[in-house]
Amino acid sequence: MEEEYSVDPAQLLEAATDLAHRPGSLSDSSAQEFLARFPLPAVISALQTSADYPGLENAVVPCLERIFKTKHGASLIPHFMPVVLVGLGADSQNVRHLACVTVSCLLSESSDGRISVQLIRQYGVYPLLLSCLVDGDDQVAAASANAVKALASYPEGIGIVFPESTNEATHLENLAQKCSPLVRVRLLALIVSLFSISSSVASEISKSNLLNLLEAEVRNTDDSLVILSVLELLSELAEVQHSAEFVSRTSLFQLLCSIISSEAAEMILRSRAMVIAGRLLSKENAFEFIDDSSFTSVLSAIDGKFEFLESQDSDACECALEALGQIGSSFHGATLLLLTSPPAARHVVDAAFDRQHHGKQLAALHALGNIAGETRLGSNIVLNNTAEENLKRLIYEKASNTAKLTPSGLLLSILQQDSEIRTAGYRLITGLVARPWCLVELISRSEIISILANAYTETKKIGMESRHRCCEAIYRAFSSSGTLSSDPGFADIAGKLQEAIRRGPYLATKQSETQPVVMTADRF
Repeated sequence: MEEEYSVDPAQLLEAATDLAHRPGSLSDSSAQEFLARFPLPAVISALQTSADYPGLENAVVPCLERIFKTKHGASLIPHFMPVVLVGLGADSQNVRHLACVTVSCLLSESSDGRISVQLIRQYGVYPLLLSCLVDGDDQVAAASANAVKALASYPEGIGIVFPESTNEATHLENLAQKCSPLVRVRLLALIVSLFSISSSVASEISKSNLLNLLEAEVRNTDDSLVILSVLELLSELAEVQHSAEFVSRTSLFQLLCSIISSEAAEMILRSRAMVIAGRLLSKENAFEFIDDSSFTSVLSAIDGKFEFLESQDSDACECALEALGQIGSSFHGATLLLLTSPPAARHVVDAAFDRQHHGKQLAALHALGNIAGETRLGSNIVLNNTAEENLKRLIYEKASNTAKLTPSGLLLSILQQDSEIRTAGYRLITGLVARPWCLVELISRSEIISILANAYTETKKIGMESRHRCCEAIYRAFSSSGTLSSDPGFADIAGKLQEAIRRGPYLATKQSETQPVVMTADRF
């Protein structure tokens, strides 16, 4: 048998190197051609004796990874499961990485996932994957985590990854309690990755109390690097749409508030905690699962430290403004920002029109745009009467305390600044113009409309698109305002906005006839 499948190592090295570095994705036909010349058993056999041939392992491993990622290659994996098991326990990190990738390919490229999961269970693959996660190098651990995530993506695989008995050696909570801080962070990263798969998988994580491991890791260590790593994982978790539902069942909000309010916490930890809390509360469905006390606790923590952050660390202040803006992106969050006493939104309004600090102003303008409803749709743009009165009052009071005197003056000054500030200003106006008082302010200043209608104001794509959307929002509000739209004195403004909308966002120009160029001939 060995003679039947023996290959020339030199030829295999050359062919594997070529295939591994071939540009583009590998086709099934290319994989078949390679395996017709070098049968898979022979390649595996050569890999097991690769120590005798320098460079062979480094060529064969990426070559096989590419082959197994094809449909044809993946179809061969079930016939070589014992070899996969050997690879998962190999001394070579390259071979272990290949084995983990092979498991992922088995699950992701299979025509019948149930059979693949059955093979994983039958051959006891999952404990070996966890071993790779625990004691492999970074690449092996990452490949192992991907394989576990692929397994948990199947309903049949959930029971393997989340055993019912907490006494199982493969239970992630048990594993986390027995390993080093580095490995615990890997396990926590795996939990967050699994959480993002679906709401049903997140439910299993919640029932297994695995989210509490994130909280416990922060509470039980004084190592700022470990805390920061866990906060980064919480930041990823906060991006998941169903995060609010399950985080609300833990005490993570209290933990984030304690970090924000802590006198001893490093500024970078406070900054991350604020942004994470903002992301969690920014979901439009957050108020369905998170009570107002959690919202107000976060707002109180940020509000109580805002002046300190403003005076001590500009980056932390920008993070606080970002967090407030994220909370304000939802209807419920924006309402609370304006109804707290005093309104937490006052910090955003003050900073939005402060030209002394560019980064802070930029963050505040985007935050105020969110509060004003630029990211919301339809009837969710405008808030309840009390919140709207507070928003109007904050902006008018800010204007009266500056040389601009009126909101229109403030908005004009924004549009006269650099491109980044202008783009944030477009977002702010797009949200604010749904209010009649803001519409009146805008059309009372012809300079504002001239800047907005000028197709040459912006040269970057995001700026062009934001300016165009702003024109559409103003014209939409203008057209629906019976008194203003019927006033002949505003016909010129309507015409400018219509023309700006018709020409589109991308430097559209009016048609012009080609002009001949007449030149005298050169004489020598």
